[in-house]
Amino acid sequence: MVTVAEPARMCSVCGIRMRVQKTVRHTGVTLAHGSFRIRETVYVCASSCKKEGRLVTGRSLNLAKLLLPKSVVGYDVMAHVGLERFVQHRQREEIRADLERLHGIALSTGEISELGRRFLTYLEALHRSSAPALRAALETDGAWPLHIDATGEDGRGTLLVAFAGWRRWVLGAWKVPTERAEFILPGIQSVAASFGAPCAIMRDLGRAMKEAADEFVRSLKDPIPVLACHLHFLSDIGKDLLEEGHDKLRNLFRKAALLPHLRAFVRQQGRNLGESIEPGRDDLRLWLAESDQAHRIPDGVGGITAVRGLAQWVLDYRADGADQGFPFDLPYLDLYHRCLQLCGAAKAFLREPPADAKVKNSLEKLRQILRPVECDLPPFTSVGVPLSKRAELFAELRGALRLEDKHATAGIDLEREVKKLNDVRSAVETLTASLRQRRPERGPAKDMRQAIDLILSHLDRHGPHLWGHVIAIAQPAGAGVRLVDRTNNVLESFFHTIKHGERRRSGRKILTQDFERLPPAAALAINLTHADYVEIVCGSLDRLADAFAQLDAGNRSRSIAAATKHRNTTVETASLSTLDRRLVRNSTMGDRIFAAAQNM
Repeated sequence: MVTVAEPARMCSVCGIRMRVQKTVRHTGVTLAHGSFRIRETVYVCASSCKKEGRLVTGRSLNLAKLLLPKSVVGYDVMAHVGLERFVQHRQREEIRADLERLHGIALSTGEISELGRRFLTYLEALHRSSAPALRAALETDGAWPLHIDATGEDGRGTLLVAFAGWRRWVLGAWKVPTERAEFILPGIQSVAASFGAPCAIMRDLGRAMKEAADEFVRSLKDPIPVLACHLHFLSDIGKDLLEEGHDKLRNLFRKAALLPHLRAFVRQQGRNLGESIEPGRDDLRLWLAESDQAHRIPDGVGGITAVRGLAQWVLDYRADGADQGFPFDLPYLDLYHRCLQLCGAAKAFLREPPADAKVKNSLEKLRQILRPVECDLPPFTSVGVPLSKRAELFAELRGALRLEDKHATAGIDLEREVKKLNDVRSAVETLTASLRQRRPERGPAKDMRQAIDLILSHLDRHGPHLWGHVIAIAQPAGAGVRLVDRTNNVLESFFHTIKHGERRRSGRKILTQDFERLPPAAALAINLTHADYVEIVCGSLDRLADAFAQLDAGNRSRSIAAATKHRNTTVETASLSTLDRRLVRNSTMGDRIFAAAQNM
């Protein structure tokens, strides 16, 4: 039992010293003190003054700094739960168990959820109250570029995020029903009102983002560059250029059932080898190490293992990719090329066939499996050859843009990065001129003409927004220049972090329901991993609870979480949300419709 009896204060209305009204007993829970019982003295105005219709009372200020209003839980417990939930992405049961094991605090999982929601309310309020200090920090950099993008899951729970590119801070986050300019523009305007106008905007190539960014720039007195993400630009061209042909090639392989036949062949050869597979692998290693170019398959177990290895080499076609996804990886085009290469190799191996009949039969069977590609039945050549030529064009553009570097453009060696940016622009201009010169005017090269026209149309449409990354910095901030990232990868990585964390927390691969319910302020929690942001808003994470308590200093009788009107984080969209699905699938709905239809 802790007795709390601070000296009586003066009434805030009449200025007369208050008198003791009563002593109340309640409990408290904080990380610093664990669970405890309190006997607290409550004071009341001796003149019975009223404020907002209530008697003026006084309670312990020191205790009020520890416990949330109308709650027995401390601010530090709420801060701990919020950090564990939205920064570490831990599950409720994990948080509950750690609180009990490490601090002797027993909370239910429902209380953990409620404290997490309160945490985000306080964090959002702290972010807003710290906006002037955050703005001053951005101004010391001379400027700040705005990266803006949205993410969601299956068209639901769309989260729009505004990001300060150089500081890597989330400046604002909102739920929007869909990516439309009318929903994006208010977010940009809100961020600019709180943190000042950005020096540039980095966006994707979507029409909504383009319209919103252009509309915002038109409202500015001094225009700023609106930059298109180079990675989105390259990806969009790749999809338009390669998707149709790649899909056709995939369907041809499925129609020919080539991969299932190859897998069955490999399994059968493995069964035939049985316990001899290890000696066979040794023989295969020796054969591969030979410098002899006679193109002869060995006999015996080594030969069977070699033929099996040839088939496995084809099945390993995805190794030719870089695990970057379509259109940067073209797995079925890689499969097509490996099949053609092995067809040619099989011909060479059969010119002087192995003396071992089993090895020869296996090699002939493998060639028979690959015959559809070799004989163009179904028509692999008419699809594979044009796709290969288009892939070469895409590789040229990819090489000109030099997006092979994983790091941002704004590197440590500024001079080198500026030179690289100029080189990239020069390479793209050179490629553009080359494509115009190579474009066939007429004749049978219709597919190549269409492919070049597609690339040139993208360059003409988005070319003005591909450059302008060099930003001049004013003299008070050190003068010179800084570079805006050429891509929105920083935001894509941010979204990946959130989704990875939510999958870790929920154990679900598909996050449709999770993103529907995830409050947008959860994006702000990632700011707490940045030391410069934490230093401004609260000094250190150890003092985050004190900063939250200070937000309630104006009215200790009611927390800002209670005072803030609850906002439904589920934004209504054209998709069938969980709440709507429950109503629509109610049997009464069908009965009502059926009954009405019968009365026609």
